[in-house]
Amino acid sequence: MDPQTQLELEAAAFRRMRQHLMQDRTDVQNIDMMNLTGFCRNCLSRWYQEAANERGIEMSKDEGREAFYGMTMSEWKTNFQTDATPEQQAQFKDVHKD
Repeated sequence: MDPQTQLELEAAAFRRMRQHLMQDRTDVQNIDMMNLTGFCRNCLSRWYQEAANERGIEMSKDEGREAFYGMTMSEWKTNFQTDATPEQQAQFKDVHKD
């Protein structure tokens, strides 16, 4: 496979994952993702921002989140985020002891 095709396939997979997380599975909370996978939507938005910055594109944390979430963080929280349960918080502390 040539490098351009690989890049296009990786970008398509990323866009599909983003759609899945941002539109199809808004019920899955970031803390659940962190507890199970060690990363969440915020991590993905940060990686997006960091990739932009590495290429000389100025992008703040909030701009990266808005680009990934498709809305501001406050809009996302209002529409989709719930408070973490004591069990979720305890699992987070147990999983992320470092």
